Amino acid sequence: MHRGPLTGVLALGLLACAAPFGGDAPPTAATPPPTRLQQILERGELRVATSADLPPLTMRDKSGEITGFEIELVRALADAMGLRVSFVVRPFADLLATLADGEADLVIAGMTMTPERNARVAFAGPYFISGTAVVARSDAIAEAASAGELDDPALRYAALTGSTSAAFVARELPRAKLVETRDYESALALLLGDEVDGIVADFLACQAAMWRHPEADLSVSAPFTTEPLGIALPADDPLLLNLVQNYLHTIDDTGQLMQLQAHWLADGWWLAELP
Repeated sequence: MHRGPLTGVLALGLLACAAPFGGDAPPTAATPPPTRLQQILERGELRVATSADLPPLTMRDKSGEITGFEIELVRALADAMGLRVSFVVRPFADLLATLADGEADLVIAGMTMTPERNARVAFAGPYFISGTAVVARSDAIAEAASAGELDDPALRYAALTGSTSAAFVARELPRAKLVETRDYESALALLLGDEVDGIVADFLACQAAMWRHPEADLSVSAPFTTEPLGIALPADDPLLLNLVQNYLHTIDDTGQLMQLQAHWLADGWWLAELP
């Protein structure tokens, strides 16, 4: 096909129209926002949300300092990462919201890794296996062989709002009365004041209540469930989850995790440190 001069001029005109105006370079892709892990590394600090009211896992000592098995565990994680650590104290029921709002980088507070929670956050762990138990003044309650023996409409049980223990009472003890509290101290006050018949809680919390108040003649049941405790992390940063899980494995493999468990969970020496 023959191309005349007019065809050539039209082609050059079309190319000129297709070229960017003024010769500017094409726009580049926007820089993605920094990940949670990048923000932590830039800050040089790991922000940890906890309830600080579940001895010996997380608690305040006489000087007001936050301490306990879980606290020493996250300090070990932060040290391994070369980071400072700071604590954000919130009621247990508000901890995951604190993580979602970006106020904290992780949550550790005797939190069971449940499918419902795992649908909202990621979990590293488990770092300890515990279970739901009951602490009560009555030996009959504490010696119950099954949850069904505790399901009595005349009985009242305190449990922490938003906890697997509260869910356990609602599910397994539907005829009994559930009294939800914002913290373990409130539940313990109800039990000591004979306003409830027992506290349904993590086995360690039940055991701690018995150790702290020998004058109350409390008894603790065997655990009714098996509950893996984990560190809650944001669901949108797999690299942060990977890093925490790897360091948690390292602390476990070197024997440091076992040492922390033996130090904090074998007996009640830490009771003297409480206010």
